[in-house]
Amino acid sequence: MFNDLDPILHSQLRLSIVSILMTVDEASFSFIRDTTKAAAGNISIQIKKLEEAGYIKVVKTFKNNYPNTSMAITEKGIAAFEDYVDKLKKYIYPQA
Repeated sequence: MFNDLDPILHSQLRLSIVSILMTVDEASFSFIRDTTKAAAGNISIQIKKLEEAGYIKVVKTFKNNYPNTSMAITEKGIAAFEDYVDKLKKYIYPQA
């Protein structure tokens, strides 16, 4: 009845990042930082973990001579998020 939740998405900040990316085509690092109100260093670590899991794609460029990092969710990330939400619903509504 109670399935294991994805440990990658079970982190509050990683879940926040993926949730944001589910609603946009892509997001900049600064948008993620401003929306989550998390420290830049912590966001960097969590983005790396999501990228290593194949849940997001990260693109690093330069804009006006400044580093610009943007990211988007992958098909694997979408599937993982939807699975996570489905399993979480079973915790919330175990009789349904």
